[in-house]
Formats: sequence, C-alpha cells, structure tokens
Amino acid sequence: MPVAGDHAKAESSSLGELLGDVTRDMSTLMRQEVELAKVELKESATRAGKGIGMLAGAGVAGHFVLVFLSLALWWALGTLWGLGWSGVVVAVIWGIVAVVLASMGRKELKAVKGLPQTTETLQEIPPTLKPNS
Repeated sequence: MPVAGDHAKAESSSLGELLGDVTRDMSTLMRQEVELAKVELKESATRAGKGIGMLAGAGVAGHFVLVFLSLALWWALGTLWGLGWSGVVVAVIWGIVAVVLASMGRKELKAVKGLPQTTETLQEIPPTLKPNS
C-alpha cells in the first residue's frame, strides 16, 4: 500500500518532476540489473573455468590410461609373437581407430549447415531495409 507521504508528494509535484523521478528510478534499476548480470556472469565464468579444467585433467588421465593399456597389450602380445610384431599390431589398431574417428568427424563437419534459420529470416527482410540497396 502506498504511504501517505507518497500521496502528498504526488499531489504537490508537477508531472515533469514525477517523470524525472520515474526516469531516475528506472536508470538506477537498470544500473543495478547490469551490475547483477556482471556478478552472475563472473560467477558462471569462474565455475565454467573450473569445470573445463577438471575435464581437461580427465582427458589427460584418460590419455594415460590408453597409453598404459596399449603398452600392456604390446607387452602381452610380445610374449606370444615377439615385441616387434606386437608393436606393429598395437600401432595398426590405433591406426584403425584414428581412421574411423577421422571419417566420422569429417562426416559431422560436412553436415554443418551454418546458420540456416538466420539465413532464412534474413532473406525475408524487405529489400528496402537491406544496406546498399
């Protein structure tokens, strides 16, 4: 409920003064909202940075797992066929993995269409609104 002092101010102030108050209050509100957005963005960026760092660490750890599993496979096969041939077998396995991943990645990249929705909506803009028309 409005305070009695607000009623008195509204009755004694001119329309220009009231609009000035509203403008000042809106300006203050907008500055506060921008400041809040900055604080929230900084907090989100900090958390995202920590998450990215942890994922990078997990990627490095996963890489070491693959290296040591490859070495174990090489050594195990080496007891059967000799270390030279077992190294070739492990290298061929990783070569096949690389080829499969590269072909899948290439297929995904070819499927990228850019900005189809934006392109479509931009084509709907009347020619008079486009620059250099």
